[in-house]
Amino acid sequence: MGFSKDALKLDVEKEVQRITDSLKDQVLHRMKKQGAVVGISGGIDSSIVLALSAKIFGPDRVLGVLLPEQDSSKDSITLAIKLAEHYGVKYIIEDITAALAGYNCYGRRDEAMKKIFPEFNPAYKSKIVLPTDLLERNSMNIYHLTIISPDGEEKTKRMPMKEYLQIVAATNFKQRTRMSMLYYHAERLNYAVMGTGNKNEHDEGFFVKWGDGGADVKPIAHLYKSQVYQLAEHLGVPKEIRERIPTTDTYTAECTQEEFFFRLPYPILDTIWYAMEHGYKVEDVAKEMDLTVEQVNRIWDEISRKIKATEYLRMHPLEIND
Repeated sequence: MGFSKDALKLDVEKEVQRITDSLKDQVLHRMKKQGAVVGISGGIDSSIVLALSAKIFGPDRVLGVLLPEQDSSKDSITLAIKLAEHYGVKYIIEDITAALAGYNCYGRRDEAMKKIFPEFNPAYKSKIVLPTDLLERNSMNIYHLTIISPDGEEKTKRMPMKEYLQIVAATNFKQRTRMSMLYYHAERLNYAVMGTGNKNEHDEGFFVKWGDGGADVKPIAHLYKSQVYQLAEHLGVPKEIRERIPTTDTYTAECTQEEFFFRLPYPILDTIWYAMEHGYKVEDVAKEMDLTVEQVNRIWDEISRKIKATEYLRMHPLEIND
């Protein structure tokens, strides 16, 4: 059978049943847990995991945990509350700003940013971005820092490695603090912590090790982002969440996942990735996707590089005999 751009279309009822059967066995029987804790952010991934958890364990045995901090979008809180109420799930808000301040998360981050832009101060907004022109040219994954002054002036510079690593290390306190809080609630309730990462994030390394990558079970790590949207519609995730552009919600300036990491819209990225994994000919893929062979090869190379470069994130701790 030839390649089709509809290759990722799911039988959603069958997939939901498959996930349901697996999670019931994993959580209730193998782990001997009584329910689920889900960190909810108003994003599509955590929304579908909450929806699945409520369906499987019942709303009374699911806790949604909102984990905002001073840089979080107010929309994230509003949508997360609406989501929990939509499925009848209890929720709690745990503001982690004080914990992050105790780690000096913001100070360490801002120290590195000031080395790139000496005028930077907490009144500025900031974000880290990659070039999003992968279809137009073969450009490397070199991160740039963008700052936006209080009067709206925007500046962007390439980030030296030392400062880039410090900014990332500092902001990773956010994901690791959130996971610690999720495990607090999971342990007091004897619930399982549900991971919310999809295949794009898990396989390409768009997560923080022992942060949002840490969980007891990962219900959607096998699903492309495009497939997550299919399940979200089937499970009745609120329209505002389904239509919201995925963001990192990590930096003070609005930053989409596409400009921060993936560099391509999900419908293109996912379909071409599927073709790569299933051994379709590049010429057939290019024709079906209305792209050039060079563009498809460029995307395949990008995906392969990210998977290889982030292999350590998916590794279990090594022991001497490994």
